Amino acid sequence: MTRQFEMFSAEEGAVAPRARREPPAKRLQPGGMTEDGMVEQLINTGRYRILRKLEPRGVASTIRSEFPLRGVILDTETTGLNHRKDEIIEIGAIAFTFDAAGTIGDLIGVYGGLQQPTVYIPAEITKLTGITDAMVDGKTIDMAALKALVDPADLIIAHNAGFDRPFCEAFSPIFLGKAWACSNAEVDWSARGYEGTKLGYLTGQAGYFHDGHRAIDDCYALLEVLARETANVPRTAFAEIYEASQRARVRVFAENSPFDMKDHLKSRGYRWSDGSDGRPKCWWIEVDDASLDDELHYLRTEVYRWPDADPPVKRLTAFDRFKA
Repeated sequence: MTRQFEMFSAEEGAVAPRARREPPAKRLQPGGMTEDGMVEQLINTGRYRILRKLEPRGVASTIRSEFPLRGVILDTETTGLNHRKDEIIEIGAIAFTFDAAGTIGDLIGVYGGLQQPTVYIPAEITKLTGITDAMVDGKTIDMAALKALVDPADLIIAHNAGFDRPFCEAFSPIFLGKAWACSNAEVDWSARGYEGTKLGYLTGQAGYFHDGHRAIDDCYALLEVLARETANVPRTAFAEIYEASQRARVRVFAENSPFDMKDHLKSRGYRWSDGSDGRPKCWWIEVDDASLDDELHYLRTEVYRWPDADPPVKRLTAFDRFKA
């Protein structure tokens, strides 16, 4: 179980700084070469690519005033994929500061906790996460500790917010009314030279490896990937995601579209809604404001073939996106 909560506050005092130790990379290894020297030698041969173990950032002992905004990176492990019937068995969250330009400041809080579900954990979930029934026996998530991180957050980031947000909002009201962003959907990873969007790919291509599929470890990994500066890209992935969270999106519903157009809609990026939670039962897509006229033109000319067709639209902000 990962169960840790550290949050700086003036009342509770600062987290005690750790004693300074020489980094392992600077220590002499057998043969008189430092670890950094061995790594450089291997890389210079052109035959090796080195991955470093991701070392989590320490919690800051003071909060710098130049980073006034608060973010939380959050990850969940669950008994399944359906937020209406499956349950959270682990939550990891790390809180950090940032500024209006999207520059990440300091790590200011960490929480990781397990929760015993009302059913046995399916074998495939244990295989994926390593979490067993014995590990969660009698465990409950510390809601006070989690609330202390979530309440001040200006933005919650998950790598699959469309999955994590519905589970979190079904789990506790502390997540209601918060702004969310998705580091999978709202970052152009290919423009940054990444070959995939899964967190394991991103971490590996950033030069790290970590213990994946445990909530708190994935949070630490995502923080480093988001904060990493990329050659030929003027801003970090977090700056990109924060800017995206400030823009409104428009959800367009292809209501009453002809059945024989379903493959065309799907190939254009439309998704199917089954009509649950009060949504129209139809195909839908999200676009930015600048693309709305083009999308409506497509529906009127290619799908409905009627110039006066008026498909429903709904404007969304970060407070609405990625909901169930």
